[in-house]
Parts: sequence; C-alpha cells; structure tokens
Amino acid sequence: RQNRMMNSEEAGPSAETLVNGLTRLLTVVPQGDDIFVGKRQKGGVGRVFGGEVVAQALMAATAAVDADRLAHSLHAYFLRGGSEESDITYRVERDFDGGSFSARRVIAEQDGRPILNLAASFHKQEAGVTHQDAMPEVPPPDDLPSETDLRRAVIDQIPERLRRLMTRPRAIEFRPVEARHWMNSEKRPALTHSWFRTVAPLPDDPVLHRAVLAYVSDMTLLGTCALPHGLSWLKGELQSASLDHALWLHDDFRCDEWMLYVTDSPWAGRSRGFNRGRIYTRDGRLVANVAQEGLIRKTTPQA
Repeated sequence: RQNRMMNSEEAGPSAETLVNGLTRLLTVVPQGDDIFVGKRQKGGVGRVFGGEVVAQALMAATAAVDADRLAHSLHAYFLRGGSEESDITYRVERDFDGGSFSARRVIAEQDGRPILNLAASFHKQEAGVTHQDAMPEVPPPDDLPSETDLRRAVIDQIPERLRRLMTRPRAIEFRPVEARHWMNSEKRPALTHSWFRTVAPLPDDPVLHRAVLAYVSDMTLLGTCALPHGLSWLKGELQSASLDHALWLHDDFRCDEWMLYVTDSPWAGRSRGFNRGRIYTRDGRLVANVAQEGLIRKTTPQA
C-alpha cells in the first residue's frame, strides 16, 4: 500500500507520526491481575473523547482473552466525563469462557472514580450462513474533499477558541458525502454517509484494527440526531454527550483502507437522541453495526 502523506501545505506531524500516536494511545499497559493503564492523549485538553475510552477498554478486555478469539460485540455506558489531565485505569473481570465464546467486563476508572463500564464478547472464527444489507450507492472517496479542507473553507465562521481544535492534523481522515452541519442551520434528514481511513498504514494486527474502528465509531454519530433540527454544538446551540455505545463487529477489515460510515437517527425526544451506524468496506462488505443514545439539549448561544 502506498502511504498517504499529509498535504505539503500543512504544518505539523507527518501522517506516520499521527497514526503511530493513535496506535500508542489505544495500546494499554498491563499492571498485573488483569489491570491495565491507558495513557492520556499527548497534548490533550478538556474532556476525554468517548471513543478513546471505549477503544482502550476493548484493548484491555482483549488482552485478557485467548488469542484465537476476537471481539464481535461490545456494550458500554458512559458514567461521567473523563479528563485529559490523567491516565485511565481499566480493571477486567473474566466473566465467562466457553467452547466458542468468552465474555469480559471492564470498569474504567480515573482518579478513583468509574467513568465507563464495558461488556465485550469474543468468538472463535467459524463458518456460517451469510446475508447482509447492501451498501448505499454514494460517490467514491476519490471524488470528495477531505473534512479538513471543508473546515478550512469556513475557518472565518468558526469561533476563534475552537479553530485550532477543528483544524489540527488528525490520524483519521474523513471524506463526507453530505455537507457538514457545523455552521449550517439548514434542517435536513437524519442521514449521513462518510468515508474514512487512517492517514497512514496500520500494523497487520486485527485486534488493533478493531480498536481503531471502536474509536472511529464514536465520530459523526451523535450529531446525526441534530440534523432535522438545524442545530450545531459549534454555534453553542446544543449540549450533548454520549450516554451509551454498542458496537457489533461482523467480519475482518482494515481501518487503513477506505470504509463507508452510514449513520441515521430514527428518534429523538426528552433531551435524548438515538443514532445508528453501519460500516462497510469499499468493496461493499458490511463489517460493523453501531448504536448509541446521547444527551441532546437545545441551548441558547451566549453572546
């Protein structure tokens, strides 16, 4: 595979450096007795990204399972917001080991308080009957601008305090099919299609690719339920937070190759929004499904 390098006009770390940093971020450090530590993101500020905690918890659970079993599902509850100011400890409970399946529970703690509970199931690979929903017909990623380019096009409209966050180099490249809603108040259906991949190749490790997908699956998802209402957190119109997250991993894939993330939201109400996602490889295989409910409160922008 040919490396994807950052645009030469961009200042900052190389694509390989960004992806190596993501790999290190998601790799947890064993402390003995099924306890692991996830390092905080270098240079991170504010609240920890939920996908980061889910991915690190999945890596901790996987480290406590036989190597011939891969994660096929996880269910997580976000209990309280984590902070980028300190590392996170993951305590794994070995609930079950059967002939084909294993189950693990993970409690993520920071500064002595639980911030996330996760349950994951692992399965030995075996053959079976197959069917799937077809991948939607959308423009290929080569015909679409990157999300970074789209953000730069509206940089003057983005609040100055958020410009660095919105335009910093990232290890994951997104190419959305529809226009993003950051500064747009237009109401539209709760449906999005986005291509994504890492900006440089990843190691040939299916466990790492599953962790990266868990990380990415928390991106673009929660905002889907805001689209019919023309609201944007960037404009100070929303208070939002993930409440839970479920991910089903159906088949093998590579996160350094283009995949299509399709999200929709069939319901919102009572200050909560429900969102679903489907993830396809470029050749049309459905490799994952996602579901999430989140807090979504309408707020009044401060002058």
